[in-house]
Amino acid sequence: MKLFPTLCSCLLAGLAASHASEDLLERIDQVLTVSAFHDNLRLRLSGTIDLEGYFLQQPPPGLLFTQKHALFNPRLTLFLDAQCGSRVYVFAQARLDRGFDPSDHGARLRLDEYALRLTPWEDGRFNVQVGQFATVVGNWAARHGSWENPFLTAPAPYENLTGIWDSAAVPSLTVLRQWAHVRPFLAGEYADKNLRNPIIWGPSYTTGASVFGRVGKFDYAAEIKNASLSSRPEDWSVNETQWQHPTVSGRLGFRPDQMWNLGVSGSVGSYLESRAAGTLAPGHKLDDYREIVIAQDVSFAWHHLQLWAEFYETRFAIPAIGNADTFAYYVEAKYKFTPQLFGALRWNQQLFSTMDSLVVVPPSVIGQPPVSRLESHRWGRDLWRIDAALGYRFTAHTQLKLQYSLQHEDDGPRARTHLFGVQFTLRF
Repeated sequence: MKLFPTLCSCLLAGLAASHASEDLLERIDQVLTVSAFHDNLRLRLSGTIDLEGYFLQQPPPGLLFTQKHALFNPRLTLFLDAQCGSRVYVFAQARLDRGFDPSDHGARLRLDEYALRLTPWEDGRFNVQVGQFATVVGNWAARHGSWENPFLTAPAPYENLTGIWDSAAVPSLTVLRQWAHVRPFLAGEYADKNLRNPIIWGPSYTTGASVFGRVGKFDYAAEIKNASLSSRPEDWSVNETQWQHPTVSGRLGFRPDQMWNLGVSGSVGSYLESRAAGTLAPGHKLDDYREIVIAQDVSFAWHHLQLWAEFYETRFAIPAIGNADTFAYYVEAKYKFTPQLFGALRWNQQLFSTMDSLVVVPPSVIGQPPVSRLESHRWGRDLWRIDAALGYRFTAHTQLKLQYSLQHEDDGPRARTHLFGVQFTLRF
């Protein structure tokens, strides 16, 4: 299939129909909203249809899984919201796509989110929620949907894959560097991509419970989940991962006025799956392999300008080897040129610490003992990436976005990699 002509045809057809179908979409919205018992029970079904395409260099960056240079990724997302009085709220999200992350796999239907929320007091000071839902850490998860996110891709902390695996404990610094592809790896860059983990895997729809609320100018949220922030989508369901090794996370926010929102987050939990138990260092257990995250976030809005930034200091504890530390951040700006046209720019960077390993040097003279010394090596490839996007909202229900990304990784297979993306969204 020729991707570019097919995608252009879909976009042109969607754009041609967007204005003509506006009244129809408004009527559909009314039909999909139901109320009963004097409006005390309200049900609403909504969704988005995304047609997106990527044009990329190999190996594919981030959480794109394809061995081709072009990828067409259609997606249907359905949302169900139910409000019972002012104290009970239920929501769910289901998706039909080619995988949680864009890939060239076949289409599949999946339930990504479902939760029950109780609000004892109407002022919102305290809420409790149980189910499978996005993490409370940071500020990107709350705006990651295709309609709200000005980009097609996630910031680097949410999608840049490190050398950490969740299926096996790393046995040495040499192996860790191989898994991170700091050294040449015979299997190639793409061969083990499905084994590697980022700091946070997208919005992290793990399963558990949370409490949150707002008191004056302060926001708070805390959660206990069945998997770490770095866990992959296959492990988020309660059917896949229980609570033998829970992850605890939280965020404290401060809103001094309507323009600013400041926050600090933290998380700690085991980043290994249960099947990795046979690979642990002698005398250690899964809970010793912890992912520890401390994060800061800020957002600002003034007239047509919006700014977001997040900073993540992360440690993957590796018994008998050391602590694999990494620092990742992004700064993002969005500006509305007109009520319909907007542009966005994002700077991403991730830096990796050095780790010490004991190296035994053979003697230069026969009969002398070998010499041992410590050597320091960086355990990952430092990265920077700049994302630029342009978006246009034709109506209240249709949107088109274009994105270009330029990425550089130290010691990577290419000095620079380029990514082009296009996405048409229909919201109903």
